[in-house]
Amino acid sequence: MKKLVLAAALTAAASTAFAGGYEEPIIEEPVIVEETTGSSGGWVVPLLLLAVVAAAVAAN
Repeated sequence: MKKLVLAAALTAAASTAFAGGYEEPIIEEPVIVEETTGSSGGWVVPLLLLAVVAAAVAAN
């Protein structure tokens, strides 16, 4: 009798666990942000090169 009651209790507990059915989880895609250097990075290297050339000419 104890086994019958235990089996009935386990069956009832197992059936209520799936009462809502399966619902696929919602997965959001990560947001990718790209940082741009802008136009300020384009003139720094030529300006430094010009300063080095001007210092070399002034040293002679």
